[in-house]
Amino acid sequence: MSSSLSVYLLDVAATRALVGSRDDQLLEVIRDNFGDDLARDDDYFSHEIEQGAPTAYEALHAVVHGGPFSEDKEHAFQYGYAYKRLCSLTGSFLDNDCFTPHRGDWLSVVDQGLNALGITAVSVEDFSYGDLPAPLPNTFTPGCGEWTPDHIAQALEQFEATKRAVDESGQAPPLEPEVVEAVMQCLGWMRDAVGRPGYGVIGFRS
Repeated sequence: MSSSLSVYLLDVAATRALVGSRDDQLLEVIRDNFGDDLARDDDYFSHEIEQGAPTAYEALHAVVHGGPFSEDKEHAFQYGYAYKRLCSLTGSFLDNDCFTPHRGDWLSVVDQGLNALGITAVSVEDFSYGDLPAPLPNTFTPGCGEWTPDHIAQALEQFEATKRAVDESGQAPPLEPEVVEAVMQCLGWMRDAVGRPGYGVIGFRS
């Protein structure tokens, strides 16, 4: 079974602040302009909705209003996807062809490549965890993680330090070509973010 990453460039703090914002105007805009997307998701999760899971719009409403949330943990995935929808509508989708689809421990392998280049401030495997903003309930799928502006700046500094060391020694860490390509894609995400104050990356694994 394969997984995928959806990665967005956005203002991390502003996006997290949408949770519990009670912004009914935002909800109205989404319902009016993306009703077909909401209906498509409801069709995909029709069985779960029949079992009591919230619809896509109900989950979105709960996220924006900070609750109430279903007490059934099996339904928590809908709130994760609702937050992902907010990220997709307020952020810019980043190229992720090195990660979609992926199998097995690929994210961990890419992290090892980042580490080999001295980059420890960020991790793609973090996108696998349920790090949703409070008070959203935890869920395994979709996984969620974020790279804050500070972490991105630190990671790029770490990479530049490694480049200087390689230039002096003439020896680069031995990495497989596909790992190098994935690491370069991660660096591209970070470079897109670093020039925009407050911007970072939020990613989802599903």
